[in-house]
Amino acid sequence: MPSTKITFTGHAGDTLAARLDMPDGPHLATAIFAHCFTCSKDIPAARRISQRLASMGVAVLRFDFTGLGHSGGEFANTHFTSNVGDLRAAADYLRGRDMPPAMLIGHSLGGAAVLKAAPEIDGIKAVVTLGAPFDPGHVIHNFGTSLDEIKDKGVADVTLAGRVFQIKQEFVDDVSASNLTAAIDSYKGALLVMHAPLDDTVGIDSASQIFLAAKHPKSFVTLDKADHLISRAQDAEYAADVIAAWSARYLDLQQPAPPPGAPEGVVRVAEAEPDGFLQDVNAGPHHHLNADEPETYGGTNRGMTPYQFLSAGLGACTSMTIRMYARRKKWPLHSVCVDITHDKVHAQDCETCESQNNKIDEFRREIHLTGDLDADQRQRLLEIADKCPVHRTLEQSSRVVTKLAEPVPGA
Repeated sequence: MPSTKITFTGHAGDTLAARLDMPDGPHLATAIFAHCFTCSKDIPAARRISQRLASMGVAVLRFDFTGLGHSGGEFANTHFTSNVGDLRAAADYLRGRDMPPAMLIGHSLGGAAVLKAAPEIDGIKAVVTLGAPFDPGHVIHNFGTSLDEIKDKGVADVTLAGRVFQIKQEFVDDVSASNLTAAIDSYKGALLVMHAPLDDTVGIDSASQIFLAAKHPKSFVTLDKADHLISRAQDAEYAADVIAAWSARYLDLQQPAPPPGAPEGVVRVAEAEPDGFLQDVNAGPHHHLNADEPETYGGTNRGMTPYQFLSAGLGACTSMTIRMYARRKKWPLHSVCVDITHDKVHAQDCETCESQNNKIDEFRREIHLTGDLDADQRQRLLEIADKCPVHRTLEQSSRVVTKLAEPVPGA
């Protein structure tokens, strides 16, 4: 999915740095991602969640709050209320591009900010929080003994995650006075609360308080053993999958008509991470799978291999074809199960893909039929299996026409 660098004007007139992750295909909806306290738009969890949503047609704007990452302005002059202002500015920017946001996603203090901002931004249908505090003032616990210096001098240097930030008394006062109860109560859309029970930065009690304060429709999903930053790839992948599946229920993702020559639409396969082989496979906004290689071949085994997808197509088509025939004949077929094996290993074939190989592939197909069928009916259904369209496609020669797409400016 193309990810382009953009800038827009923040709440105080500073230039904020952002990335706009756009779908490869039709743009069906838009979301904004708000990062955690003192983090940036480029942490792995933000990238993976944005990428996963883009693969289903949802554009995602992830930006650095004022004074953080690549954004302009002084962090020392910001506070929780200014973060909410930056979120409103991001929404205004997107509306100016005719991309009004329908979903807000916030991580940690960014989660508190999206809860506060959601009722103030028209058109928000879905909000997701990840490890968000119910009380924004919770963040001052990270300041430790520096709180006394801030109180005495009005400002102090505070070390957070190995980096030094200047914190003013105005920040402490603002975040301490902020309350989310009214905002959560007035928000009318859907809410997904995600939190790790072992989060030692923001306790799980915050998730309970947010959930209890919210109206339905609301959902809670545990992040199990994830850390606060959702730094492990498998945890970020899980969060991305859940958010994508959940949001599809509440966003109006209307798939456009298929292009000429593609009656079933476009199947899009996009690389999920450049260091491995994981792929996002999407057929429209509502159907998603992962493709991968086994760990023994350098993959992470988070999806079927390409050859397994090929076998799945044959098996599914076989089962459907048998069912359609039995239904038309009104035969007592209770269930169909098809086992497919293939005599190749995709990763091994990739190592020799440049060599000529005229070997004919062999797919072995074992069909299990249950029901009160006589011998003639079972034999006829076996014959019908050979007429399945995918079977016939595999047995005939096919032609693959390939071209390079034009590069996306700024990607």
